Amino acid sequence: MEWVAAVTAGSMAGLGIWMMLDQHLIRVVLGITVFSNAVNLGVLAAGRHVGEAPAFIAPGVDAAALVNPLPQALVLTAIVIGFALFVFALSILKRTYELHGKNDTDQVTAVVEQPAPDGQENGVEQGGTLDVDERDPSAGERE
Repeated sequence: MEWVAAVTAGSMAGLGIWMMLDQHLIRVVLGITVFSNAVNLGVLAAGRHVGEAPAFIAPGVDAAALVNPLPQALVLTAIVIGFALFVFALSILKRTYELHGKNDTDQVTAVVEQPAPDGQENGVEQGGTLDVDERDPSAGERE
């Protein structure tokens, strides 16, 4: 049974990485989610789950027959964090679509790399340079 979980985790990790390499941003977000679930399954499969008794120590119970609770606690925490990451990524994806009208990585990158609409790029007007005399006079006082 451990081999089935390990192979499933490996194939899910491969699928998640393949989805993250796509140009469509929705597939990238879903790939991150699939990859995080694969990591959770891998941690759970690597943990000792061959025991039959729950992880409560009772008098007369052999400790070797108990299930290791640490991987289960780590995976439970990772599931909560992964869900929060997924919701945050979806909200950023929604805002990106509202601003740019596109969900393709190449098109969004092309829009983001355009100069600012006010004619300034990196604080300098296009075609000009920033002279020493044009600096903020209060900037010298702060230094």
